[in-house]
Amino acid sequence: MLNSVAAGRRLVLRAAVWQTAAVLLVALLFLLRGVPQAVAAAVGGLAIVAGALLAAWLAFGGGVLGAVSAVLRLVGGMVVKWVVVIGVLVIGAGLYRLPPLPLLAGVVAGLVAQMLVAVGKQR
Repeated sequence: MLNSVAAGRRLVLRAAVWQTAAVLLVALLFLLRGVPQAVAAAVGGLAIVAGALLAAWLAFGGGVLGAVSAVLRLVGGMVVKWVVVIGVLVIGAGLYRLPPLPLLAGVVAGLVAQMLVAVGKQR
């Protein structure tokens, strides 16, 4: 076994911190264009952070499991993550009329930060 459950939890928490920092930076940049744009960027990015934390909680919350159970928990966590993200985007853009470009920019910032943390861990 190359990784423990605790190592996975630590990686998720580290990614969440970096994602939040990246999202806040993007939101601050959009603040130059106005408060609604900054709020939209923050909402989009924090949807990714919340979805990732929820997915990790579902994936790593069961302790040590068999292979099939572990894969099902990982896939279930990923499905829940994207349901949360898409739900927030639909509600934000549709119900609250948040500007779509900053909303998506926040999502991209969160995803890029997550990817960079994951890639950086392998070195």
